[in-house]
Amino acid sequence: MTSGRPTILLTGARGQLGRELAFALGGAGNVVACDRRTLDLGDADHIVDVVRESAPHVIVNAAAYTAVDLAERERDRAFAINAVAPRILAEEAKRANAILVHYSTDYVFDGAARTPYDESAATHPLNVYGESKLAGEAAISASGAAAIVLRTSWVYGRRGQNFLVTMQKLAASRSEINVVDDQIGVPNWTRWLARTTATVLDQRLAQLAERAGLYHLCALGRASWFDFAREILRDRANVRVSPIATSQYPTPARRPAYGVLDATRFARTFGIVLPDWQTLLHECLQSEAEPPDGPSVH
Repeated sequence: MTSGRPTILLTGARGQLGRELAFALGGAGNVVACDRRTLDLGDADHIVDVVRESAPHVIVNAAAYTAVDLAERERDRAFAINAVAPRILAEEAKRANAILVHYSTDYVFDGAARTPYDESAATHPLNVYGESKLAGEAAISASGAAAIVLRTSWVYGRRGQNFLVTMQKLAASRSEINVVDDQIGVPNWTRWLARTTATVLDQRLAQLAERAGLYHLCALGRASWFDFAREILRDRANVRVSPIATSQYPTPARRPAYGVLDATRFARTFGIVLPDWQTLLHECLQSEAEPPDGPSVH
């Protein structure tokens, strides 16, 4: 440990959440930021080599296979990255007496509920992506590692492939956009997720280990994709956003109709005040697209 600061190994450092984490985590420790080229989560031996070489006190796994529809055809790859790799990271974390922070998804649920899901709710994923993420959660739990698993939902930011960027691109070329109005969830800004993760890690490692477990990390409120799109484009008077049913927009992978997460346990455990999703969206839209330079990516 350099100057009393923990070493934090970050995976997926060029992803939309990873970029934000690479900057945000700088105050919590010395960040070793790895992208897909330098840490291939599809290569089990490489994962072990990188972890042991960096000797981290904390591993933050922001890498994931997130192509929900493509996963229906690439099941093996989805499971390799979302289930096998987290298992190896957890085993290496336990071996090194390190803390693992891992992100999961509301897609572990089937959406049959009509009240927010807490951590004790029964899981039943509808698609391969959700199955692979749930398998990753189970593998981490079975490893016995001190791990903080954070389920979140509808992740967006100013760059990368996400709903906000898609809506802004469509609005630049269309006068009307049709958006699904019968899938309900909660949008979550990557920068807020990254800053909140940094706040959690800015405490003694022993205390973190005591608080290991599964948590829902999510803003307050609820929205349909239509609600979300309308809020994104509220200042675009020349663009009409129209609601449609899921049946009018078929996709290879089924989506849960309801995925609102109850983050009460997380807020209470870590002393975090949860904002509502509209506040975060407005802050995002007024922010710089790129986070300030964080550590170089290895």
